[in-house]
Amino acid sequence: MLVTGASRGIGAEVALLAGRSGYRVGVNYLHSEAAAMKVVETIRKEGSQAIAIKADVGKLEQVVAMFEQLDAAFGQIDVLVNNAGRLSNFRVDAVDERNLLDIFSGNLFGAFYCAREAIRRMSTAHGGKGGVIVNMSSIGARLGGVAGGAAYTSSKGAMDAFNLALAKEVGPEGIRVNAIRPGLISTEIHELHGGAAKMEQMVKASVPLGRAGQASEVAQVALWLASESSSYVHGTVVDVAGGR
Repeated sequence: MLVTGASRGIGAEVALLAGRSGYRVGVNYLHSEAAAMKVVETIRKEGSQAIAIKADVGKLEQVVAMFEQLDAAFGQIDVLVNNAGRLSNFRVDAVDERNLLDIFSGNLFGAFYCAREAIRRMSTAHGGKGGVIVNMSSIGARLGGVAGGAAYTSSKGAMDAFNLALAKEVGPEGIRVNAIRPGLISTEIHELHGGAAKMEQMVKASVPLGRAGQASEVAQVALWLASESSSYVHGTVVDVAGGR
């Protein structure tokens, strides 16, 4: 399994649970090498195999190199989790080419690039044995997100459309494709929009279950979607959002 953006938060929990479930895990990161290595070391201590791979998923050449590293370490990829992402914190009237491209490169183009490389290895049309792709969206794609988050939520709305289109495209070639829409999950990523205090306000105002979610709860869904227990689940989006 390759998990992008796996040094922290949801990605790290997915990678750790994958290791506990018997997968050999590629732990992708961009900036947080020490955190990625901690995830790798934990997976190894718990009895599975893992490597850390630095790559900006928004850069095609780095994605190609990442998959080549994974090939050399573990051979055939079985599961891709497109988790890497970036939050936006700028209004639409402050958009320029740089900030918009940064968000869409990390959140959407990277999913295309990683899916490209995974499909070339998994698809029966390419001589592969099939596989699974799990795309990480956001409940913001459905609810619109917060002020300053239009670029982020737009990229995640596009992810939902990509997820369904990809499922129709590669389902006949042995690849199952699904997505997860996490809601308010307790991770460091929310520091960009006011941190824990702001998130707690939003939880009280909008979450029927009355609490924030945990990254481990999202990871459980990702591993279920990767498993044979979800063998007839395809082209769908699973909300993990406490009822929002």
